[in-house]
Amino acid sequence: MFDDLRQQADQSTFEATPEDHDAYTMQETSALSRDRLLGMTPAQRFVIAVMLFLMTLIMSSLCLLVTEKVSLPF
Repeated sequence: MFDDLRQQADQSTFEATPEDHDAYTMQETSALSRDRLLGMTPAQRFVIAVMLFLMTLIMSSLCLLVTEKVSLPF
């Protein structure tokens, strides 16, 4: 099993051929990939923004309660 390992390594090439390199550089970006930012669709980015807003709202409210700048009415 391991006897032919060195011979197989010498016979095979691990470098990319120039044709392979040209094929990768010539690809055009599709409209789908241009609409995505960080791999997310606009709807997913909106949900993340709303969640960040709500977390900021909750954390700031808790901070005001802990520092006793406001108090609950009951």
